[in-house]
Amino acid sequence: MSSHHIVREKQEPALIIANGEACSDEMLGQLLEWSPFVVVLDHAIYRVLDREIKVDAWLGDFDQEHNFDAIRARQHPLEIVPTPDQNKTDLEKAIDFLIKRGFPAANIVWATGRRADHAITNITNLVRYKSAIQLVMYDDHSKIFPLVGTFEKWYTAGTPLSLIPVGEVSGIVTSGLKYNLNDEVLSLGYRSGNSNEADVDGFVRIMAKNGDLLIMECWD
Repeated sequence: MSSHHIVREKQEPALIIANGEACSDEMLGQLLEWSPFVVVLDHAIYRVLDREIKVDAWLGDFDQEHNFDAIRARQHPLEIVPTPDQNKTDLEKAIDFLIKRGFPAANIVWATGRRADHAITNITNLVRYKSAIQLVMYDDHSKIFPLVGTFEKWYTAGTPLSLIPVGEVSGIVTSGLKYNLNDEVLSLGYRSGNSNEADVDGFVRIMAKNGDLLIMECWD
């Protein structure tokens, strides 16, 4: 896979490559093409090397042996960033790293699939950063992002959309969906807005008064 360096830094979202289930090469290639800065997490570096993907920074707690010189030689120039904090996940550390570097947005891949605990944590943690950086998580079946303010986007009729609360979300108002919500409450584990869809070709609008809501564009 070719180098991603074709756009000026911070014009487009950075890319975080985690260590969950891989997405398709086509999706990864499209994201790499428009990513000015790529971060890989811990042991995913070897999967990246196998695919000949050029990255800019490698983050990890590095609690196992690595041949840093050999990896750096294959990825030169490469910034190696030890992140030993055991109170945060690797993905959280990468997001914090990009925020400190001043990136306004980042896409995330390989963060779902495999271990369910990792996938659930990675997905739900998106809401914690919604006021600091724009995050979008991709896999082969989903595009996931937190609601910030009022969301509005044009969709074709039948496009699947799920509204997943992280905790309790109240005052949810939607338009353009097949099953609209009118000042209603969703609560994780009790009532979610799973498998809704755009009712007709046109704009879908989603807002909420309180709480953290994830929007998922999904496809089979």
